[in-house]
Amino acid sequence: MAISRRKALQFSGVIAATAAISGCSKAENLKPEQIIKPKTTFKAPIADAKGPRVVVVGGGWSGLSIAKYTKIFAPNADVVLVEQRHEFVSCPLSNLWLVDKIELEFLTHDYLQAARENNYTYFHATAIGLDRENRILETSDGDLAFDYLVFAPGIDYDYSRWTNDIAFETRLRQEYPAGFIPGSEHITLRNKVLNFKGGNFILTVPSGNYRCLPGPYERACVIADYFKQKKLKAKVVILDENNAITIKKDGFQSAFEKLYSDYIEYIPNSVIKKIDLDNKIVETEFDEISFEEAAFYPHVRGAKILERVGIAKDAKNMLEGDINTLTYEVNGEKDIFITGDSRPMGFSKSGNTSNSEGHHVARLIAQKINKTKILKWESPTTTCFSAVSIAPERAIYIYTQYAYNKTDSTFNFASTSSSEDWLKDGEVNANSIYDWVTALYADMFKK
Repeated sequence: MAISRRKALQFSGVIAATAAISGCSKAENLKPEQIIKPKTTFKAPIADAKGPRVVVVGGGWSGLSIAKYTKIFAPNADVVLVEQRHEFVSCPLSNLWLVDKIELEFLTHDYLQAARENNYTYFHATAIGLDRENRILETSDGDLAFDYLVFAPGIDYDYSRWTNDIAFETRLRQEYPAGFIPGSEHITLRNKVLNFKGGNFILTVPSGNYRCLPGPYERACVIADYFKQKKLKAKVVILDENNAITIKKDGFQSAFEKLYSDYIEYIPNSVIKKIDLDNKIVETEFDEISFEEAAFYPHVRGAKILERVGIAKDAKNMLEGDINTLTYEVNGEKDIFITGDSRPMGFSKSGNTSNSEGHHVARLIAQKINKTKILKWESPTTTCFSAVSIAPERAIYIYTQYAYNKTDSTFNFASTSSSEDWLKDGEVNANSIYDWVTALYADMFKK
């Protein structure tokens, strides 16, 4: 009986499938160049570079500065800023937003505006890999070829000293975020503060070089002042792993004692041994403290992308960038740099420090592009204001640069000055906060 055309097509399809499964497909007889392989990578939707391409990963205080000033110092460069956020939200001054002292709009800025005004490209994507041999940055939205690459990805948290249980770590991140990476963490923390009814509100301070050394102490002051204004029966309990306040000690210590003796309990040498989230109890070596709310700030480490692409130091060194600390270049690599809070130097992990450092790194890259005289290492500058009260507004500040010690290859504070007498200079310092940060915003976002 004759077979119909439809049956013949169905039958031939079965044969073809069987042949493919058994390895007897026609492709076996093709030459390698004739076999079409599935495409595993794709190009980022960005026009080809017309000059040397500089790719900057991370749109924080360092990355923004590098993108802008590289273009200024090397106008022929094609600069691309890769950032996973849609908008910039400032960590500096965010403590004042937590207590309703400033508007969110003051902290929020437009990446597109920065790119337009400063003639570089903002590329909304996440860096996920690095092909060093072919000089390609792999992102969530395609591959970017580069001539020069800068990683300025900031920090990640390291909860390993508290737990190795991923489920428990997830609870800490979601229910009691540290609030030192901008975004949802700050919104959660703000809601905790504004809706607080009373009891203990725990803040923790990690040891080591964590992001924004004065940040936890400033946060304690402004939250305590907020509770004080609301006449709440509340106390901010500071569990500090360090044996004393790490920076601006005189100013914060006197504020704790003179302004918030009934609202702040400062406990140094408080290494947390256990956190019971269900019963809301924290155990240290010496104490057991109950709490109604908390923000648990763990140790910090370099952003995980550095570890993922193989350019981070070991865990002992906080998985920060493995770089030549005088040139910012990755050891064993050419024209790949790491800056900002992921650098291994003992500079302050702060916005102002990263911003000023970014200017210098931009000059280093421009020097390579322009083939001009090699630049010497230049110290970043740390200028940091911290509020100690919100009604009235009073603040303290510190200014410092850094000196390189050739003997042991370390960096130390140099040319340091401070103003910690908040009774005398507090209101003047508080007024200066807004001028200081407005100038820095303009430096990163305006032309």
